[in-house]
Amino acid sequence: MPHPPHPAPVSFSHRDIMHMLSGTMLGMFLGAVDQTIVATALPVMAGELHGIALMSWAVSGYLLTATAATPIYGKLSDLYGRRPMFLIAVCFFLLGSIGGGLAQTMGQLIAARAIQGLGGGGLISLAMTIVADIVPVRERGRYQAYFSGVWSLATLGGPVLGGFLVDVLSWRWVFWINLPIAVLSLLICNTALKKLPIRGGPKKIDYLGALLMVPAIVALLLITTWGGTEFPWSSPVILGLMGAAIVLLALLVAQERRAQDPIMPLRLFTMNVFTVGNTIGFLMGAASVGATIFLPLFLQVVIGATASNSGLLITPLVVGITIGALAAGRFIRWTGKYKLVPLIGLVFGFASFIGFLEVTRDTPAIYYVLLMMLMGIGLGPAGPMVSIAVQNAVDQRDMGVATSMTSFFRSMGGSFGVALMGAILFAGLTAPGAETTGVSTSALLHGGPAVIATLSPRGQQAVVESFGRSFHYVYAAGAVICALGFVLAWFLEELPLRVRGGPPMAKPADATPKQSVES
Repeated sequence: MPHPPHPAPVSFSHRDIMHMLSGTMLGMFLGAVDQTIVATALPVMAGELHGIALMSWAVSGYLLTATAATPIYGKLSDLYGRRPMFLIAVCFFLLGSIGGGLAQTMGQLIAARAIQGLGGGGLISLAMTIVADIVPVRERGRYQAYFSGVWSLATLGGPVLGGFLVDVLSWRWVFWINLPIAVLSLLICNTALKKLPIRGGPKKIDYLGALLMVPAIVALLLITTWGGTEFPWSSPVILGLMGAAIVLLALLVAQERRAQDPIMPLRLFTMNVFTVGNTIGFLMGAASVGATIFLPLFLQVVIGATASNSGLLITPLVVGITIGALAAGRFIRWTGKYKLVPLIGLVFGFASFIGFLEVTRDTPAIYYVLLMMLMGIGLGPAGPMVSIAVQNAVDQRDMGVATSMTSFFRSMGGSFGVALMGAILFAGLTAPGAETTGVSTSALLHGGPAVIATLSPRGQQAVVESFGRSFHYVYAAGAVICALGFVLAWFLEELPLRVRGGPPMAKPADATPKQSVES
């Protein structure tokens, strides 16, 4: 059955675009900052609520619901429009923040974080989709670079703000601070996004596909989250999750083949740009998120950095990510080409991981600061490049689900990268140097500098040497991931960038003619 007509993007002035994007960027800031601001306050929260044993679930609960909801938001936005789905995502996040601020038990806090995740899963992916609706493909990198800047600000500012709120006010303000930002985003988006086009025709939701997709994604995430940490890879729990994921994915594919309007259209996976681009995004996500998580630990333990806030230690990396995203956006705008971006970026990423193999406590600080900036410049363009390439390749009717899938694959890549690098680091710490301290490897890995500081000078030296050796394997793994991505990028098809995002169609009734950003 042929799809009903769908509206083409309308030409908007730069002023209108920035008005619409201001509200979506506020929403995206909420989703991004919440992943770092809570981490700083989490030990205090868990201590006051007497739930230290459940502390990790306050993070996992958000991650599970956010990742599982992302593709569903994309499909529903294709059916019902971006505006209502984005407003729903902000409302979920707002409700979760209120629940977190009022939580009296750890169970209530975890539930509130899960509700926040239901909102966070739509905020980031829908923001990228809205850019695709209102900006020509060639101009898109310019605006998506703004989002990269917002993401970097959230990554840098989240830990600092979280620590400040906990020290000066209360950990509950980690949630209360979200309320005015969320309300402002709602007010702006409620009016500014009314001009966005909505696809017409009948709307049939693939409920069974969604019902199969969510537990399949949860199973995959639990495998990468628990494997090698909470449970051994060969444990019945992990093997059971692997079996469940395989069965659910097989049933999902069968359902999507027969569904009239599938929640995850399989036709997208037959497209070179969608499949290869998202695989590159997965690998770059694995490398960049893995580096972001483990570099602070390396700098504190191996280098001996004394900064009390580990988030500040990765400032050069985040600055590099912002520079890389801005440079990639301008390059695509000037040349109309995107394939060269991952090729160059992955070379930079590979070189930076190799460079870290030579870093020791005696290495001048400027050397590893430059390496972190190089790593960020190389891996930063992953999000904008994949989004632009995929949005340029797919039909307008699939824009929401295709864009959300790019966010989904990057998130899964990040989870995979953390799991892989954590397993490698853990395995390397089984060397005799760490075991002679009398402290378990698990305690060393999770306790970090706080546990190491309790050891004797000889024990500390043994642990630092053990960490140094183990991190060599971690960086080697990062280099291999970049090398795989570089090889894969050669097979990425480069399509001419479209001047407009979709076939001609009438403008929405409430839209007034505007000057195009191309003029």
